[in-house]
Amino acid sequence: MIEYSGPKKIKTAVFISGTGSNLKNLIKFSKQRNFPISIDLIISNNAKAKGLIYANNFKIKKKVFNFSNKIIAEKKILSLLFKNKIELICLAGFMKILSKSFIQRFNGKILNIHPSLLPKYKGLDTHARALKNNDKYSGCTVHLVNSKLDSGKIILQKKVKIYKNDNIKTLSKRVLKQEHKLYPVAIKRFLINL
Repeated sequence: MIEYSGPKKIKTAVFISGTGSNLKNLIKFSKQRNFPISIDLIISNNAKAKGLIYANNFKIKKKVFNFSNKIIAEKKILSLLFKNKIELICLAGFMKILSKSFIQRFNGKILNIHPSLLPKYKGLDTHARALKNNDKYSGCTVHLVNSKLDSGKIILQKKVKIYKNDNIKTLSKRVLKQEHKLYPVAIKRFLINL
């Protein structure tokens, strides 16, 4: 008897630069029968990225690229993506900015999770900036990647209250917790609306 395994999963690559907690979370979700993606490739610009251990733990192909020459790195990445029939890219703490031509080649199929309520605080140091401005809320955003930094169409956002005694560490911890909830939901929503 053949067991029905649900619809065909979308082959996905996750790009990371650091600890990979969002990657680990997405791998967990991708193992669920009704989750629409499979993670087939992990790409990093940092050979020391802690997140690469999940590639080994879950037997997922991984590759580290040196971005000292961005054009060459991106060419190699694209060829690897096409060779592995990757249809979706999820950026999860990937600290390199992809070129316009790379983004166009993967038009409309690159998602990113960002630790602020975009359009506020694009780029780095989002928590420090939110605290410095005495914001009442911070949060996270899943958005489509376009050629402008953190400016693509917003898919989903989650607000996180900022408390008086918060510091960068306490705030980032609470935001990260919400990132783990938000990213899988946003991926599902994005793919349903394609």
